[in-house]
Amino acid sequence: MKRVRIILPVLILSILLGGYLYLTPLMPIITGYAAKNLSSGVFVANRTQESMEATDLNFSFIRFVKNSVDTTRKTVKSRFLWHSSRTTFVNGYGSILVNDHPVGDIQARPYPVVPVLPANPDTIAWPMGNLIADTIPSDIDMKQLNLAVEQAFADTIPYKGTFAVMVTYKGQPVAERYAEGFGPENRFLSWSMAKSFINALTAVLVKEEKLDIHAPADIEEWQHDERRNITIHHLMQMNSGLEWNEDYGNSSDVNNMLHKEGDMARFARSKPLEYSPGSVFEYASGSTNIVSFLLRKAIGNDAEYFAFPREKLFNRIGMRSAIFEVDASGTFVGSSYLYATLRDYARFGLLYLQNGNWLGEQILPVDWVEYTTSAASGSDGTYGAFFWLNIAGTDYPDVPRDMYCCRGHDGQNIYIIPSKELVIVRTGFSKNGEFDQNGFLTGIMDAIK
Repeated sequence: MKRVRIILPVLILSILLGGYLYLTPLMPIITGYAAKNLSSGVFVANRTQESMEATDLNFSFIRFVKNSVDTTRKTVKSRFLWHSSRTTFVNGYGSILVNDHPVGDIQARPYPVVPVLPANPDTIAWPMGNLIADTIPSDIDMKQLNLAVEQAFADTIPYKGTFAVMVTYKGQPVAERYAEGFGPENRFLSWSMAKSFINALTAVLVKEEKLDIHAPADIEEWQHDERRNITIHHLMQMNSGLEWNEDYGNSSDVNNMLHKEGDMARFARSKPLEYSPGSVFEYASGSTNIVSFLLRKAIGNDAEYFAFPREKLFNRIGMRSAIFEVDASGTFVGSSYLYATLRDYARFGLLYLQNGNWLGEQILPVDWVEYTTSAASGSDGTYGAFFWLNIAGTDYPDVPRDMYCCRGHDGQNIYIIPSKELVIVRTGFSKNGEFDQNGFLTGIMDAIK
């Protein structure tokens, strides 16, 4: 018994110490994830705290976080055990995790109030507005289409977790549906679909001859080693060669970047070179935030940089709702944090379906979509330049090989299928294996006669 009395406390202390050592590096990720996503969900996406906690925050350790929402200051504080995280809010630029930057510094940046398109979108014809024609193309079976869309809302595996679906055919909306609690006014989180918007913003600067994607990236600390050979092209094709861990389930590079780092691009560009640039495909969210930083540097003026997405992209294609969130350092979080309505995501897809042309105005370089959909070295035909491809048919075996898409964590997608003249948007909260994207798309395509 004496031996047991000695061993038992030691065992308990060992378990407690082990738990402490395991949880300590994860704590800022757990609380940061809860605070950031809840804050943006409530103050940007027009959702309730109850809705967010019942779905988006209802997993792993995140479900045990205690969240406090201040609707007056538009802040959130989230606590789990001995750690807490908090957010601040900048109108037009979203909710920002307060990490290693003082709130005063975050709030003091020259965020301009860029006017959104002034006219009422309900009085303007699609695609610049929401006035949608009543006529439906004759070569589409609406009964079959409605069945395919309805199936996406079954909310059982393999069609679990859908928030909203929109289908445009030949440029015209032909189906739009929302789950209970959502509607046209809700903004939806892009997650990694934001990468494709950085593709578009890069294209605008290329068209204006302010950026050369094939020149060595303008990053001072890279000039003293082999990283000096990395180009924006390498970063966009996810073969920069920089060391990176994209595992979402642990204390990985991507989780540390999104939830611990105030300057996400600085964290990403500090990584050492693991492979020769252009030689190995390795998906890395940090690469997109580096490109976002390089756009900021190329523009050279923060007020102009903050206004850039709205003035040069969103307003030009009728994306009134879009909000691109910044990190604590003021760089747009190109890897993950853009919010827009379902219809505005469809507009973005149409811009690419139309080869970068919008109602006669060439917004992207004429050869940009061709560049975007060219397979990245080492990707086996699955990736282009901040867009996913279907050249190999790996993930979408029954979908045309010319399909390419914006793809985000937990089931956010903008699918562009040129051969079928389709743009399909689906948002939701679906873990791996919970939503059959291939079956969803084929069901919709079966409606085309």
